Amino acid sequence: MHIWSPSRRTSPVPPARTRRTRTPRAATARAAGSLLAVAATLLASACSPGDTATAPAGTAQAALAALPRVTPTALSPYYHQKLNWRDCGTAGFQCATLKAPLDYAKPDSGEVRLAVARKRATGKDERLGSLLVNPGGPGGSAIDYLQQYAAIGYPADVRARYDMVAVDPRGVARSEPVECLNGRQMDAYTQTDMTPDDQKETNALVSEYRTFAESCGAHSAGLLRHVSTVESARDMDLLRSALGDDRLHYVGASYGTFLGATYAGLFPNRVGRLVLDGAMDPSLDARALNLGQTAGFETAFQAFSRDCVRQTDCPLGGRGTTPAQVGDHLKAFFQKADAHPIPAPGSGGRKLGESLATTGVIAAMYDEGAWPQLRSALSSAMNKNDGSGLLALSDSYYERDSKGHYSNLMMANAAVNCLDLPPAFTSPEQVEKALPEFEKASPVFGRNLAWASLNCAYWPVRATGEPHRIEAPGAAPIVVVGTTRDPATPYPWAQSLARQLTSARLLTYVGDGHTAYGRGSTCIDSAINTYLLDGTPPAAGKRCS
Repeated sequence: MHIWSPSRRTSPVPPARTRRTRTPRAATARAAGSLLAVAATLLASACSPGDTATAPAGTAQAALAALPRVTPTALSPYYHQKLNWRDCGTAGFQCATLKAPLDYAKPDSGEVRLAVARKRATGKDERLGSLLVNPGGPGGSAIDYLQQYAAIGYPADVRARYDMVAVDPRGVARSEPVECLNGRQMDAYTQTDMTPDDQKETNALVSEYRTFAESCGAHSAGLLRHVSTVESARDMDLLRSALGDDRLHYVGASYGTFLGATYAGLFPNRVGRLVLDGAMDPSLDARALNLGQTAGFETAFQAFSRDCVRQTDCPLGGRGTTPAQVGDHLKAFFQKADAHPIPAPGSGGRKLGESLATTGVIAAMYDEGAWPQLRSALSSAMNKNDGSGLLALSDSYYERDSKGHYSNLMMANAAVNCLDLPPAFTSPEQVEKALPEFEKASPVFGRNLAWASLNCAYWPVRATGEPHRIEAPGAAPIVVVGTTRDPATPYPWAQSLARQLTSARLLTYVGDGHTAYGRGSTCIDSAINTYLLDGTPPAAGKRCS
């Protein structure tokens, strides 16, 4: 699954289609980022709204163990490397390349080169160090997030005291990206029917999953075994050392919270000021994550439904229409699009089928600011037979440009998710048995998201990770942020992570959308800024709206 935040441009371990979660890059960037996370991560959770799921006994009881404080001799060259900063071509930014071992267990067996970018602190007051940022995904470009949002959109006081820094994780964007399908093949993949009605359609979906996985294996064979979250967290410690910082200061959104929490578990004594916004729960298995995220999107859709029927341009019902009725109207629309795909003028002949329409709606759930756009897109599709608006939302989610080129977001998303956790399902028959539970979690999206959870079943590399608790004993205070109606990283996940981390403070945003920092709540922003600038975490149990 994908989990990144839409407003900044992202989450758990869903199928290739459902990402984890990301963060937006600016108001729209954020929304777009998170959307991507959804596609790959949608299927990653197993909690129902208001409840905190726990992993099955025997699979998630062990806590992530800290690594030895003494750096192994074989890793010493990596820890003592000097970064050669150069102009990025983007005003105010510098770029460099960080070297990391391909395999930490065999440091001499090869290396990966990771792209790093920074913008120096702007103020004259004492510099606090580097602030590393990550928008989620997995698969979201941290450098894009830095250059398009964080280094220009974070509060001026924060940017004045910190060098703003980002590294694209291994396998992502500029850091030796995982490669799989070309643009034409990705178009076919994203249009595949995700709610098969018969054996022929089920076979077609499985065939697409196999093709995607085999292509990744053919183009990125050696790298696929070494793009785990644990390895990326260890890369962050190399970067901390290369930057000359004793401790890591970090803001991670969506899947970026899993990456940050993993760092804390491995290096608790090197934790500085960590903000984990839109938190994931590392103790859940893939099926639980996907089911929980399914419930999260249903919660967000119900909030959208209540708002929609109060507006004059809602195509799904008027005042007095219940969220359940709104959902029935939307499902009926999806079924029509499945039977008769809708033209999308200006899209090069592509049409809007059920899968792309569903993705477009899901994308808008990441940020309530996108709801007016969604109402307009649905009105055009339902009343004017014009699917271009929903197709644009879907393309944004998948990071497809107007020329048919895709970023490697979905490819990296699957590569990381499928390595981090064993698959949610290993056969179509298992999905069929789980459909009632997924459809109960979300009558609107459940069927689609259940089938999306099947993609890791055909992955060419066996998972190296498993569910686990992260406690990070001895770490400095860590701020975990949860939004009560977050679609991609349900609030119970933040509650669970905050209980696991021994030094965590839970900061709650009572509201809609994916992630909370920089989304308009003065209360949230003030609490996080105070923590970043003077190290004082918010009071226990603090809630904002």
